[in-house]
Amino acid sequence: MSLAESVRKVFVPIHKEGYPFIAIAAVASLALGFLWEPLFWVGLLITAWVCYFFRDPPRTTPVREGLVISPADGRVSLITTAIPPHDLDLPREPMTRISIFMNVFNCHVNRAPVSGRIVQQVYSKGLFLNAELDKASEDNERNSLVIDANGTEIAVVQIAGLVARRIVSFVREGEEIEAGDRFGLIRFGSRLDVYLPLSARPLVGFGQNAVAGETVLADLRSQEPPRRFRAG
Repeated sequence: MSLAESVRKVFVPIHKEGYPFIAIAAVASLALGFLWEPLFWVGLLITAWVCYFFRDPPRTTPVREGLVISPADGRVSLITTAIPPHDLDLPREPMTRISIFMNVFNCHVNRAPVSGRIVQQVYSKGLFLNAELDKASEDNERNSLVIDANGTEIAVVQIAGLVARRIVSFVREGEEIEAGDRFGLIRFGSRLDVYLPLSARPLVGFGQNAVAGETVLADLRSQEPPRRFRAG
């Protein structure tokens, strides 16, 4: 392995959305250092954390028709049935909803759960309640995508939280997207909801840690019975 390859494996790529925040943190660290040297080291730690927050590591996505992949790094905070958000052109009928909560230490680059065409994208202004609350799905600021995956419509919703104040989308309505593709980012702590047909059996458990672009949330084609989980 060459030295360059070794360095690339150690230093995880940083998403370009993070560059302005890293620059601000670095300049602030220098300015504070002129006032009092210990503040420089505090600022340097904060700058390092900002770099860590905006990391964008490569992921290896399972590819097979019917697989639903986690769109976010984080903890599976809820698996339930719910009516999809009212602003989406989906039937007002219950769907399976899997929620993934991202804390400030998770990677916040979001990835497509399925391959297909984006048939709807809706940005909704709202509140900044704790993203772990169930009502955050309807009350908080959010950006929603509906993806047509070979005739099955899947919704994925980016939800802002207490600290998050900016949802960034990299895609547009009408575009084709592949499972695992980057489609957006939320700054500083938030949640993603995935809405699936009731026939889809979740393959993750409450409290499980999911990895964006890698963890299989459900299989639209499999008749596998629900998995059982235990905390260790």
